[in-house]
Amino acid sequence: MFSLKEIASVTLTLFAIIDILGSVPIIIQIRQREGGVNAEKATIVAGILMVSFLFVGQSILSLFGVDFQSFALAGAIIIFLIGMEMILGIELFRHDPAAGTGSIVPLAFPLIVGAGTMTTLLSLRAAYALPNVLAGVLVNLVFVYLVIKSSPWIERKLGKAGEDILRRVFGVILLAIAIKLFKTNF
Repeated sequence: MFSLKEIASVTLTLFAIIDILGSVPIIIQIRQREGGVNAEKATIVAGILMVSFLFVGQSILSLFGVDFQSFALAGAIIIFLIGMEMILGIELFRHDPAAGTGSIVPLAFPLIVGAGTMTTLLSLRAAYALPNVLAGVLVNLVFVYLVIKSSPWIERKLGKAGEDILRRVFGVILLAIAIKLFKTNF
């Protein structure tokens, strides 16, 4: 039932898609703008969204007449564009600073649980046993919580150069994942 290899695969895939380390600059910006970020709230909301989509995502797609391959291709394009943003240092997706509380919007959704994460969850559900996918989600949520909670410390340790390097490395990983999703579903 539980497979350490599958859990590791799911965990690493979601880790690259969620890219919480690459999101540290955005977390820091939200924290500075709003005076703080509620790590517990952001993690719980992200967890609820991920688990809900894991179980009802396919039904939601069917309701709109969208097949999994089309959704996966759309997710691959979004992941590709996010990777390009990270590598090139450009902004394709604008963040609305006035959109509610920063712990939920944009942090929990769409930063942690965006279209790429949702697409990936459906792909992982098709490829791995459900308990292993849930375990991988849980491991990522713990990591997300720890990163958000320690963002002030991370900011001090990384510095601007470290943030830039981290963002570009994860950008390349996202490009590779996008290309793999595209090849698998096209």
